[in-house]
Amino acid sequence: MFRSFFPEPKIFFPSAILWVAASMAIWFLFGSALESVISLGPWLGVTPVEGEPAPFFSPGKVWLYEYVLITGYSFCAFWYFYRRHYWYWWSVVGSVTILLATFFSVQIDAWVNDWNGVFFNLIQTALTQPGVVTVDEIMEQALIYAFVMAPSIVLLVLLAFGTSHYVFRWRRAMTFYYTSQWERLRHIEGASQRIQEDTMRLASILERLLVAFFDAMLTLVVFLPLLYNLSANINEVPIFGAVDGALVWVALVSAAFGTALLALVGWRLPGLEFHNQRTEAALRKELVYGEDHPDRAQPPTVRELFAGVQQNYFRLYWHYTYFNLARYSYGNAASLIPMLVMAPSIVGGALTLGVYQQVVLAFNRVSASFQFFASSWPTVVELLSVHKRLRAFESNLPPDTPLVVDAEIPDNPRPHTEIVA
Repeated sequence: MFRSFFPEPKIFFPSAILWVAASMAIWFLFGSALESVISLGPWLGVTPVEGEPAPFFSPGKVWLYEYVLITGYSFCAFWYFYRRHYWYWWSVVGSVTILLATFFSVQIDAWVNDWNGVFFNLIQTALTQPGVVTVDEIMEQALIYAFVMAPSIVLLVLLAFGTSHYVFRWRRAMTFYYTSQWERLRHIEGASQRIQEDTMRLASILERLLVAFFDAMLTLVVFLPLLYNLSANINEVPIFGAVDGALVWVALVSAAFGTALLALVGWRLPGLEFHNQRTEAALRKELVYGEDHPDRAQPPTVRELFAGVQQNYFRLYWHYTYFNLARYSYGNAASLIPMLVMAPSIVGGALTLGVYQQVVLAFNRVSASFQFFASSWPTVVELLSVHKRLRAFESNLPPDTPLVVDAEIPDNPRPHTEIVA
């Protein structure tokens, strides 16, 4: 699954974690010293204006972006010289580029949080003091927002396009790795499904989950300090009273409860999904044989196989019923938490509209990050099922199975109609 696409996975993934940890340590210990030497902030940065949200390209932000790009692509350079292989540009450079794009997306969200504070305070002033705020001031803030968000839309579109190609290249690497050992694998039940469908699903699900996980971690790094500082505007929390950093603790406790709840009620789902694919594969295999052999796929056999499929689906429906009951109940209850936490401060007039908007956005982002496993549990269940099937599939291969490079297949083959002709 991984060796076909990534170089030395047992070294690659731990080295990536160590690289990130070392980069963060260097940033906090020596970032200021390095900034005075190599930062482009003084030349490319935009000077902040008092009373307005800090520019997305302030001198300090430019240095942060520069440092992240340097450390990210330095990791690519290391693997280029250490252990470059056929899929290097997609597996290594592609992975780093996707994660860097996610980082910039989180930075945009943080800027929007600051902009919300300024903009909605302006709206509150306009509503409570008629004539003080002009239309030009509101339009100016709207234009600032548009200038930042327009490039971010382009970034998201390009990210989606690149991610689609990334997933397909990974699937392609796995497909040719397995088919090169077809004689060893062809006797396994559902072998064609595992190569044709499971490889696609594994690459797609893993990419989606890892990007979401990385986004959640970056969100915590960026928004936790913001939420902690915004907690100073909350006088007290119902039941607990005055607590330092109250919003952070509330988000953490509610997310931990939701994650534990959904893990508890959904622990049987991965095994059921795995069994479901086995019954589907048995039915599909019999129907395929029936296309070429008149004695196969007879009604009694199909009826028996379909009965197994039906039984498993009905069991899945039941288990997903109480799982979804817990998931939706928790999700709706969690959406009320920010309002309940801020209720005493709202009633006491301690919050402006701008601060309220900042708190809600920051709390929701931090809470959603803490709730990553809770909200992603159905996807995790699907991933565990696919991974379990492919692991069982690979158990029939010796550990030293050579990799097969499909370099003979062009990235832009002839149209399908020409191939048929």
